[in-house]
Amino acid sequence: MHLTPHHDGSSLHVSTMDPALGDEVVVRLRVPASAEPVARVLVRSNPDHEPLWVEASCDGEADGWQWWSAVITVANPRHGYRWNLVHADGGTSTLSQAGHTRLEALDATDFALVAGNPPPAWLDDAVMYQIFPDRFARSAGACSRPVPDWAIPADWDDPVEATQPGRSHQFYGGDLDGIVDRLGHIARLGATVVYHTPIFPGRSNHRYDASSFDRVDEVLGGDEAYLRLIQAVHARGMRIMGDLTSNHSGDGHEWFRAAYGHPGAPESAFYYFRDAELTEYESWLGVPSLPKFNWNSAELRRRFIEGPDSVVARWLAEPYRTDGWRIDVANMTGRLGAEDLNAVVRGILRRTMVDTNPDTLLLAESTNDAASDLTGDAWHGAMTYPAFTRGVWAWLCEAPEGAWFFGIPTGMPRYSAREFVEQLQRFTCQLPWRVRLGCMQPLDTHDTARFATWAAPGTVPLAVGLSMTLPGLPVVFAGDEFGLTGVDGEMSRTPIPWERIDEPEIAERIGLYRDLIGLRRRFQALRTGGLRWLHVDDETVVFVRESATDSVLVLASRGDVDVELPTPAVIGGAAAEAVFGDATLGVARDGSVVLSAEGPVFAAWALPGVVAPAATAVARALPQGGMGQVG
Repeated sequence: MHLTPHHDGSSLHVSTMDPALGDEVVVRLRVPASAEPVARVLVRSNPDHEPLWVEASCDGEADGWQWWSAVITVANPRHGYRWNLVHADGGTSTLSQAGHTRLEALDATDFALVAGNPPPAWLDDAVMYQIFPDRFARSAGACSRPVPDWAIPADWDDPVEATQPGRSHQFYGGDLDGIVDRLGHIARLGATVVYHTPIFPGRSNHRYDASSFDRVDEVLGGDEAYLRLIQAVHARGMRIMGDLTSNHSGDGHEWFRAAYGHPGAPESAFYYFRDAELTEYESWLGVPSLPKFNWNSAELRRRFIEGPDSVVARWLAEPYRTDGWRIDVANMTGRLGAEDLNAVVRGILRRTMVDTNPDTLLLAESTNDAASDLTGDAWHGAMTYPAFTRGVWAWLCEAPEGAWFFGIPTGMPRYSAREFVEQLQRFTCQLPWRVRLGCMQPLDTHDTARFATWAAPGTVPLAVGLSMTLPGLPVVFAGDEFGLTGVDGEMSRTPIPWERIDEPEIAERIGLYRDLIGLRRRFQALRTGGLRWLHVDDETVVFVRESATDSVLVLASRGDVDVELPTPAVIGGAAAEAVFGDATLGVARDGSVVLSAEGPVFAAWALPGVVAPAATAVARALPQGGMGQVG
């Protein structure tokens, strides 16, 4: 890759990621000194969808890069902007999140500042550990509780059943005190956030068919056990997030039972009934056990998401004080045919969270392209698969024909490293940088096959390493660190084999996760720093994460590596310190950097922080109309 002008949303290039409306924000551009000379730089914003141009100032050079700065005023909750360069030869180019081009950029791919609704500060350092409670750990008290009438009891070492009714009714008896017993394992891995799937009563092992949102399932230990878990997590300095279904309830839910067949009941407005007798109704993907909520109902909003007496507030308030929500099927919430109340629902939900406990995180499940919802107005990020997860699978997995691939019936594609990067950029270039940092970055979850099932030989370190070093919220699904496999979502929900934790192969895999999580936590640049791609070909990717305090150079390749990075792609290469992996870094006399390794390989080097000249920009907006031209 040739060196190009660079800007991202990190603190090296943006004076604040959490502005308020009306704030002035300094934004900065870097141009390689060896590139085509630049005579003038402007920033084009788009307040109220009318272009506004601001002149940038040249701040000087450092380490082979010319720096420019400009001051923009945040005019809208999502304030988009781009860089326009005028070159010495009279040509022009544009830099947006879609890249550097001679063509104009789409507004949707502009860099974006988000005014209001900042995520909690603890997100910066977060590494998430996801737990499916029935399969994680069983406490000594679990055996004394009666098995629910819907359940098919299973011993902890029984295989997961592949067909119904076992897929949703097989019951292993993991409970909340079992999680407490194993928190030391999570802490030793280095994870900082425990996210668990639903704990409310239902008639399935996954509990996404809740019969109540006001109490914890007694099979898990009830409200008291949940409080013990929350207190134990907080005592370790960690955070805990719950899982809430805002699109539907179970057909056994107390609200649905009050509404079903009862015209005139207050709860009858909570769901979409299709007949006067209230016996036919809309449900999630036509599954009758999951009736869909109708968010036109003011009373549903009051009970569920609005105000101090709502479900949302109950578990964020004392005595529980959980640290946030992951919202299941957030993409479908409030949407049915011509109706779209999604923005209304998420806005109310987030306001209730802020009023109850502002130091909380709100994540949306949105399994495909979520850009239109991820504006930063409410969701801080999402559990979403196309950008990172599906791209990594398509590059690093070798699955047989017909293997499960995220519900896509055409099967798993085969990507090169170059196509992985192209897909990642395609699905992130419409997200504000701040929102991108809040998007979950899992290799797999309770809804997917396990990555290790089809991982090509030697590629697990690449995949885990990328999840920990690319911008986003790393996620470990419990059991990945044990090397567990599973061919689809239900089959991936394997009980954790705690009795095997000291076996050499498992201990080695746990050590890999511990080391790579530790790598992320060691360097500020890997948590909040910027991202520059330095080299991409069919086998190999090289990028650098940068901050003012430190930087990290990252190499990932399925094949052997022999890559030269021109000056000044790597700043401070002579001071590089190997911090992970088996690869060689050399520096030539002209400052270029050569990387070599036998693949597959994942490697990283610590670099000095980036030094930049002081920003000299002052607010210098051009007359309305851009280049001094009105109309």
